[in-house]
Parts: sequence; C-alpha cells; structure tokens
Amino acid sequence: MSAQSHFPIAYVEPVFRPPSEAHSLILPVTNGCSWNQCTFCDMYTAPQKKFRARDEQQVLDEIRRCGEQLLVQRVFLADGDAMVLPTHRLLRILQAIAEHMPEVHRVTSYCLPRNLRRKSVEELKALRQAGLRMLYVGAESGDDEVLRRVNKGETFDSTAEALLKAREAGIQTSVMILNGLGGRSLSEQHAANSARLMNLAQPEYLSTLVVSFPNGLERYREQFPDFQPLDQADLFREMEQFLAALELDNTVFRSDHASNYLVLKGVLGADKARMLAQVRTAIAHPDHAGLRPEWMRGL
Repeated sequence: MSAQSHFPIAYVEPVFRPPSEAHSLILPVTNGCSWNQCTFCDMYTAPQKKFRARDEQQVLDEIRRCGEQLLVQRVFLADGDAMVLPTHRLLRILQAIAEHMPEVHRVTSYCLPRNLRRKSVEELKALRQAGLRMLYVGAESGDDEVLRRVNKGETFDSTAEALLKAREAGIQTSVMILNGLGGRSLSEQHAANSARLMNLAQPEYLSTLVVSFPNGLERYREQFPDFQPLDQADLFREMEQFLAALELDNTVFRSDHASNYLVLKGVLGADKARMLAQVRTAIAHPDHAGLRPEWMRGL
C-alpha cells in the first residue's frame, strides 16, 4: 500500500491554496467553487471539481484521523469557498479541529464576498471565537465594469460590504487584486477603483497577482471581446497607479506570487515610497530592476 493511501484525507485533485498556506494542513470541506463562473479562472473547471459540499461525517472522521497521525498547527479549509457552508456546520468542523488537533492556532479559508454577506456579524464572530482567524478574499478589482466583464458576480459595493463585515467581526482578511484584469481599455479605472476599495476596507493583508491565461483567451473574450492583455511595461504602469493611490494605515503588502515579474514586499503605508521607487525603476530601467525571468512565471 502506498504512503498516499495512508494519508488521513482523501483529496480530489487538483488542490489549490494561497502561497502563505504552504505549511498548513489542507482540509477540504467542499469540492470546487460555489460560483465558478469567473472567465479568468480555470482553477475548478475540471469535471471532478464540480461543486459540492463534502460529506460532513467524512470531514469529521478525517479531522479525527489527522489528530491521531499528524502534528498540525495551521489548517486551511478548502476548496474554493468553505464559507458557503451553513454556519452551524462550519462551527462543528472548527470545534472538531479544536478537539482533535489542539495545537492548531490558526484556521483560514478562501471566501467569496457573496457568501460573507450572507452571514451575520454575530455568526462571523462565533466562527472567529471557534478558531477562524483569516479569510482570503478574491476581490480581483474594485471597478464595476471590469467585474461585469469578467463575470465576477460582484460589485464595488458588494465586496466592500463583505470586507467591512469581516472587519467588524474581528476576522482578518487577505485581499487579492489581479494586475492586468481590465486589459488596455480599462486599466486606469481598474487601478483607481481597486485602490479606492482597499482604502475603504483597510485589509490586514493585500496581494497582487498578474492575470494569466494558461489555457488561452477564448473563454475570457466571451464577455470581453475587445480585451487586449497588458505587456510588461503596462503592467508596471498600472501597478504604479494602484500603489500611488493607496492610503492604507497598516496593511502587509505582497506582490510575490509566481505570476509577478516584479517582487514587492512591505507594509503600507510605511513602505509605499520604497515600493513605488521599485516600480518606477522597473518602468524606466527594466534590465536593472531584478525582474523575474519569464520561465519562472509558469503557473
């Protein structure tokens, strides 16, 4: 019998997680994504990733076995949006983690804004008290036209409502913005309104990824037929506009995902001037900016 067959969790591949969860136990409580209609995302399009909630007893049994076999300190609830589950069910999962894996000090999850909005502040506070510490929210953009073109199913207002609700409940958020999502025609308003959204929400963490199309542009252009991808220089100019417009008090910023040409790390606003200088160097002198080579950007 293989080592994989002894592992206490039955995964349905592929499995995704944020870069910062590299050392976490990935615990799937759903399969796939409850929305799964964004035209830029191919993460959960495989037939075996069709959305469903996993059997609750199976999840609870896996938690018990993990406690018996593994030493776990951090847990990431997969797949695309654990928060779609009813609060009472999430509470039972969190309580089982606390019972069987008492060393766990942080539980996190991906989260769609729509599913955050469906929960009351009181429900979110109960989840926080049960161990849910942070949610990764794919805002992607703060611009309504860009969001409509990519079929995100959200608006500036709906995303802001979700992020502010999490903040009120004491749950940290890590927000993702996609550099280049609006193409050439919507680049400026994408940068400006994404910054406006972040200034309102003041998330604890903010990251930017570069929109990528490993399977081609056909699906993306179904609703965005005139989309023209940004080249490297245009991506940097959009990033410059975005960073310049940010007015954040104490947000950890990362632009170090494999999709990014330019790695940026700092705290906004303390490190804003330094990171803007890095972007401007990349625009003016790309050969001296320490850019990630193209071959390293594979996803």
